[in-house]
Amino acid sequence: MSRTVQTSGKGTQAAPDHGVTLREAFRVWLRVAALSFGGPAGQIAVMHRILVEEKRWISESRFLHALNYCMLLPGPEAQQLATYVGWLMHRTLGGLMAGGLFILPGIVAIMGLSWIYALYGKIGIVAALFFGLKAAVLAIVLEAVLRIGRRALKNRILIGLAGAAFVAIFFLHAPFPLIVFTAGLIGFLGGRAGLPQFQPGGSGNGSGDHGDLLGDSLPAHASPNVKRSVQVAAIWLTLWLAPVLMLVLFLGRGDVFSQIAVFFSKMAMVTFGGAYAALAYVAQQAVDTYGWLRPGEMLDGLGMAETTPGPLIMVLQFVGFMAAFRDAGTLNPLLAGTLGGLLTTWVTFAPCFLWIFLGAPYIEILRGNRALSGALSAITAAVVGVILNLAIWFGIHTIFGQVHEVAWGPFRFDAPIWGSVNLWALLLSGAAILAMFRFHVGMLSTLAATSAAGIALYWAGIIA
Repeated sequence: MSRTVQTSGKGTQAAPDHGVTLREAFRVWLRVAALSFGGPAGQIAVMHRILVEEKRWISESRFLHALNYCMLLPGPEAQQLATYVGWLMHRTLGGLMAGGLFILPGIVAIMGLSWIYALYGKIGIVAALFFGLKAAVLAIVLEAVLRIGRRALKNRILIGLAGAAFVAIFFLHAPFPLIVFTAGLIGFLGGRAGLPQFQPGGSGNGSGDHGDLLGDSLPAHASPNVKRSVQVAAIWLTLWLAPVLMLVLFLGRGDVFSQIAVFFSKMAMVTFGGAYAALAYVAQQAVDTYGWLRPGEMLDGLGMAETTPGPLIMVLQFVGFMAAFRDAGTLNPLLAGTLGGLLTTWVTFAPCFLWIFLGAPYIEILRGNRALSGALSAITAAVVGVILNLAIWFGIHTIFGQVHEVAWGPFRFDAPIWGSVNLWALLLSGAAILAMFRFHVGMLSTLAATSAAGIALYWAGIIA
């Protein structure tokens, strides 16, 4: 476990002594990255299963505390959660390793598929592989909803908040930040009033955390420090914005690389509530304003991002690739596209490291605050409702080929068209759910089996 050292008037802090080496952490984060399918719900599920359940690096409450903070940030919450936990375990190097590895498979996969798309169009066998993967991911997502829900929703008030959050986002399309703010305010007031329902373990039926390697103490490197915060801000703002300023100064604002750098830097600051909150706007700008994509191509890129490892926001790399590919100037189009895609990825994800390395120490020291604990307990409940919304969305789009909007007063939602059901997707998803829930088949084995089934169906001519 953790050993402690005395500090000047601030109690004790834990020195890093959890026994997890950087080499072991590298292997674990690489595994997390390789399995990060299914959008944020699937990615959070994978991390929870590996980091909390299997490896027991951190406790359930600490995992949810970090997740709550990441949910409040612009950008991909799952990648930021990986960065947060990596930073907790192994300082800045651990955060860079966890956050960087999390997006590496997606960068490689989207870049490869972008090359294929630009040169040849769609490739069937790749789609077949991911067709099978999505079936297993659906089972993983459902398992995560149940596991996190059982532990986070400890009483009727929190269950009610989760249900209200689900109704607000699924049926009313309420903005995600509004949902989080409202839940947090309710929890803050409840915690400040001392209501036991908003405190960790407050209801008598929640299981406590125990047996995690990190322990509950504050690691020495997680203490807030104003000088350090200024240094972190200066370093990461420079790394993020210096390339943008250099491109604008040397190439001019009308150059495609300058446009990519400026536009996606702006998007990195406003993508609250996950990728879907921004993708409609990106698609409109990419097609109508900049002419980077043709109508319908954003959906092709979204299909790549949905079925490859990494955050869904990786679709922006495809947009940047196609933008530079079609406006290469004197460069080779494929080289220009590659540089455009990598530039997009850089300005999209560099801010994510800034938010974590700058803000996480201040979030860590607030874990014992009663009012904040109440706020975060309520946000956790709301997040369960949001993850359920993501799980249902993912399930509908995995099993059905078409949806239609149902409207009734203020309620609007996408309902599946039952005639568009994909029977093979339904069968594979059912088999994956049965394997994991009933027979407790491992995640890797389930993923491998459904992927192989997808390829087999393609070779048999059953799916295109």
